[in-house]
Amino acid sequence: MKKIFALTMMLVLTAGLSVVYAEELIVNSMHSDPLPKETFAALVAEFQKQNPDIEVKVNTTAHEEFKKSVRIWLASDNPPDVITWFAGNRAMFFIEKGLILDITDVWEEGGLFEKFPKAFRSISFMDDKAYFLPDTYYWWAIYYRKSIFEQHNITPPKTWEELLNVCAGLKEKGITPFTIGTKYRWTAAAWFDYINMRVNGPEFHMDLMFGKVPYNDERVAKVFTYWQEMLDKGYFLENAASYSWQEALQFMVRNEAAMYLMGQFIMDSVPEDVQADMDFFQFPIIDPAMPVGEDAPTDGYMIPAKAANPEAAKKFLKFLSSREAQEIQVAKTGRIVTNKEIPMDMYPPATQKGIEMMQGVDALAQFYDRDTIPEMADKGMDGFMEFWYKPGNIARILDRLDRDRDRIFKEPQE
Repeated sequence: MKKIFALTMMLVLTAGLSVVYAEELIVNSMHSDPLPKETFAALVAEFQKQNPDIEVKVNTTAHEEFKKSVRIWLASDNPPDVITWFAGNRAMFFIEKGLILDITDVWEEGGLFEKFPKAFRSISFMDDKAYFLPDTYYWWAIYYRKSIFEQHNITPPKTWEELLNVCAGLKEKGITPFTIGTKYRWTAAAWFDYINMRVNGPEFHMDLMFGKVPYNDERVAKVFTYWQEMLDKGYFLENAASYSWQEALQFMVRNEAAMYLMGQFIMDSVPEDVQADMDFFQFPIIDPAMPVGEDAPTDGYMIPAKAANPEAAKKFLKFLSSREAQEIQVAKTGRIVTNKEIPMDMYPPATQKGIEMMQGVDALAQFYDRDTIPEMADKGMDGFMEFWYKPGNIARILDRLDRDRDRIFKEPQE
């Protein structure tokens, strides 16, 4: 009995010792869908294996609820140590309020200036300090039917003039150059993003998104002259507002339309028997003197300024940015990660092409409704849709948008 008692006490003591950690790390995550949640759990398990003195507790919240709660967490005196979040204005909003910790040392010690494409610095830094750790992203591009291009001896255009020539040739042959569904307005916003970045450069585009430039500035008006030329010549699908983006895709599937400006996720909705006939090219250059910007919505991580365990949080972020951690993500989800050290053969050929395209750009945008304040995005997209059907109203539309800008950006944002 004495031996049994002694053995029992030893097991109890051993068990007690096994749950004693030097540090506790609280992570609030929006990765609530089954596969991302499972992948994040695998990352946490590997981190804890390498850091047995740190206990990681993950609180997972569904996306929409997470968006509502994050402001409360960050404003409290007891926020989590790490949060998942979006790049762009959604991150900068909290950074400007002093709610996010400077993680420049994570970038420096992790060698991220070399490991990440340079464009990702534009969405991670403010005033030469890093606050955001980019993790996964997807690109936007012009997708097209290869068979249509081959049949009509069309080469993917690299300049705006070449694009207009391609559109003219397709329309002449009875093929709609661009399909688009604007029932939900964000598809039109992509055209504004790209033309503005190609005409005025990504820095100007972001200044506009942050309310620093008037909407009735002549440089903004110039964007709509390029857009209007395509509308006037009938290069877009008729009655676009009648279709969602997926419904508009069917015109491309049926070979009635040749191209679509869309995010990489378009391939999830393309029928299997058509996928091999799809390819993409970079949005053409308008002014070669301008730096090249691309829409690449990016998710990542931040550390709240009042985090109780900032050093453990930084250690976790360094791990998440490592080749080892990002290979786990690619293997499990197939998503594109930011670390350039990941072997390209882990990705399918189309993804490799997209990664190579993104590694050559100068700056990133996150998309119109991620880059500006939500109310401004709503007003702006309303303006784009009015312009779509009444391009002659553009001066009045831009004046109205600038009044909105002046009011919205002066109001305190909660």
